[in-house]
Amino acid sequence: MPDEEGHPAVEEIELGRVLSALADPLRRRVVRELANEPDATARTCSSFGLPVSKATLTHHFRTLREAGLVRQVDRGNSRMASLRRADVERRFPGLLDIVAAEPQD
Repeated sequence: MPDEEGHPAVEEIELGRVLSALADPLRRRVVRELANEPDATARTCSSFGLPVSKATLTHHFRTLREAGLVRQVDRGNSRMASLRRADVERRFPGLLDIVAAEPQD
């Protein structure tokens, strides 16, 4: 059962939801950038510079969070996102390496 913020437990991370979240190039870009950062790096959602409205940005990060790819925490008036690297690697070994190796757009 997801926690109060919508993060699924490790055993609840489903391949279909992960692949669906990664199907969007902007969401894949977020995961790729986080995967290429040091472990436990947390960034504000706006720091990715996605060319979308605030509402669309919220939607993209909710999709990533609910798929189990990122963990978000509130920090003042912003939300910080970090990659759930160990959890995703445990469920789907090698998946993040594939995403991280994708060429930048």
